Amino acid sequence: MDTLARLIDRRAPIDPATPCAEVVAMFDAAPRAAALPVVVDGKPAGLVYRDVFLAQMAVAPALADRPVSEVMDREPRAVSAGVTAADFVDRLAQSTTPIFRSAYVAVDEAGDYVGVGGLESLLTSHRRRQREADEAMALVERMAHDIGHHLDGVLAFTERLEQSRLTPDAAAYVRAIGDTSRDMSQVLGRAMDLRRAATGGLTLSPAPALLRDLSDAVEARWAPRAAEGGSTLLFSYDGPPDAAALIDADRVLQVFDALIESALASGRGVIEASLKAHAVENGLLLEGRVRDNAPGAAETRLARVLAPLGAGSIEDSNELALGVGMALAHGLTRAMGGPLRAEANMGAGLTLQFAVAVPEATLADQAHDEPVLDARSAHILIVDDNATNRMVAEALCEMFDCTSEQVADGVEAVEAAKSGRFDLILMDIKMPRMDGVTATRAIRELPGRAGQAPIVALTANADPNDVATYIAAGMQDVVEKPIKPERLAVVLSALLGDDEEDGDAEAAA
Repeated sequence: MDTLARLIDRRAPIDPATPCAEVVAMFDAAPRAAALPVVVDGKPAGLVYRDVFLAQMAVAPALADRPVSEVMDREPRAVSAGVTAADFVDRLAQSTTPIFRSAYVAVDEAGDYVGVGGLESLLTSHRRRQREADEAMALVERMAHDIGHHLDGVLAFTERLEQSRLTPDAAAYVRAIGDTSRDMSQVLGRAMDLRRAATGGLTLSPAPALLRDLSDAVEARWAPRAAEGGSTLLFSYDGPPDAAALIDADRVLQVFDALIESALASGRGVIEASLKAHAVENGLLLEGRVRDNAPGAAETRLARVLAPLGAGSIEDSNELALGVGMALAHGLTRAMGGPLRAEANMGAGLTLQFAVAVPEATLADQAHDEPVLDARSAHILIVDDNATNRMVAEALCEMFDCTSEQVADGVEAVEAAKSGRFDLILMDIKMPRMDGVTATRAIRELPGRAGQAPIVALTANADPNDVATYIAAGMQDVVEKPIKPERLAVVLSALLGDDEEDGDAEAAA
């Protein structure tokens, strides 16, 4: 990491008795010098700022014969040359020193003069480093997204294998692969969410949710895991049975995940968790609570909850995973408007809780209906240059009782579509030889049934501008990668259902 020693100008200092006229000449000879240091017996005595000094000389030329000590700043910024640029910038942000002090003096451990630096060059270096860090993090996020996508592929394969007839040993291996992949995917997702929370990029997607269902989901997710570890999870819901709130249910689940996981990791015992809902002005107050009686030093556990990414968490991989989850829980509860609180119980264990005020919502009767695909078997063309993606899509098609064929790029997709034998086409966007948008336009130019098959974009680029481009090219819908089975089911059901209704209408005519 850059220290000030690499950024400073190690120019020779001047004596306090130097006439101002000579200092003007020095600045003229060194047009890039932000300031000139004044030193006595090796110690900084003052600093002469270019802009301020030259302005003084312009309005008061009589100062030319006066010693520079009369116009210098006798209390300049002094900082160790070993300090990093980032730390110094942080100090400047919190400093009350007047802004006109546009330069600083660097000193060694003994306080002797080492060099002088300008704040402008310092901030330029800092901004460059920050830009490089942002670009590196953006690359990490893209790589994390790709890793997550591949983990989703592994999970799809393991789920498919689990439905096959396997020997007991093989079934155990498949389960182990699936469990490990799920854990890795969860930690990766939490880490990226934590990064978004730290940079203000964490988003919530509120939607109407039945609170009783949310409670059931938490219990169903964690009660079996608690039992496997020798603990007991007791989850209760206290509120109107039909109460619904406008919340991001997945994010609330993430908070409960972190709190219950932390309790389970602290030792065997009984974990009491609850979600309470009661009416307040303009909505509902939701109170989440997780209480355990795990043994151990409460002070140590409290420290890990309140500072989850401290040194103790970073040294151990398991503690790191728990720390990331707890840090994310803090970020999520703050984003929801209710900070996470923790306190030691009388006797043993901790109680973690949060409270958030949310709007009340109304659920339509059909809101809980699962998407149901048309009973007839659809034949689907899968277009993707990535073999893993094709296999995942194939597994999902089989899950929905659909048959499928696969091709690897847009050129092959157009050729296959000419046969007219496909009820729907799942089209990747970025592919070699011919991309998905170009292939879609080419398919739409085919005559008859071949050019009329519904086309669905499979892509990670699903912002509104991209979607508008896909629709304009002739696609009917977009499914974002990694593919969520429920989202694909909704799209296939809608498009294949419409297709059947059109066919029935034509037959009746």
